[in-house]
Amino acid sequence: MLSSKLKKSPLYIMLSLYLVVSVYPLLWLLFYSFKNNEEIFFTNRFGPPHPWRIENYRNAFNGFDLFMYFKNSLIVSVATVAGTLILSLMFSYAVARMKWKFAGASRIYMTAGMFIPMQIILIPLLVIERNLHLQDSYLAVIVPYVAFQLSFATIAFYGYFRSLPPELEESAAIDGASVYTTFFRIMVPLVKPAIASVSIFVFLFAWNEFLVALVMISDNALKTLPLGLLYFQTQFSSDWGAMGAVMVISTIPTILIYLLFSEQVEKSLTVSSAVKG
Repeated sequence: MLSSKLKKSPLYIMLSLYLVVSVYPLLWLLFYSFKNNEEIFFTNRFGPPHPWRIENYRNAFNGFDLFMYFKNSLIVSVATVAGTLILSLMFSYAVARMKWKFAGASRIYMTAGMFIPMQIILIPLLVIERNLHLQDSYLAVIVPYVAFQLSFATIAFYGYFRSLPPELEESAAIDGASVYTTFFRIMVPLVKPAIASVSIFVFLFAWNEFLVALVMISDNALKTLPLGLLYFQTQFSSDWGAMGAVMVISTIPTILIYLLFSEQVEKSLTVSSAVKG
């Protein structure tokens, strides 16, 4: 028993170091949000604050229109997730389970979108949105976000749909179910783990994306949280603790999203491993 524990001790040490490296940045950000400028830059850069300054959060709410930026980011992120899921699920099901001409070419065309950097198409995208009068609106960022995430979501759902047995659709057809009934009531519930995983990644992308939002939105009332943080940094650059408080608050939705879907993500990884095995 003792020898087995000694053999596993290097593994435990490595896992403990990995835990510290993974968790400490979050703790550092939390400590940062309770410090003043002197502690942040000179006297206490890495340790816990002394004392804990709750007023940083009060200053963040008083000097920063946090609720407006949160509302804008939430609208954009939720709409992006919904649009991406609807389009990618239908397309993936069509190319994975149906036989039609150019199905393979369509899948390759959609997958190729992952290899196109966002910066390359930024100027053409700006021109298109200006001609369509979409600038300074939620659609100015929602439509590009959905387009950018469709390739990734399609690949994820395609693999799941391909792993499902064809007998499911055959049984549904014998019972008189239409294509839409089969898709919405049978196939979509079976890929819930993949839906949870894709939702998390797409939400994180839309919540944290900065470049497209910076180019497409100039109206302050429509700016998302990353743009608001930039505004906060330029106007209130002397209060770094309050800016840290804003960053801590901005991470809360992403943590909640992961906690809500963590079980489905674990199922997704389990199913993926089983399919590969």
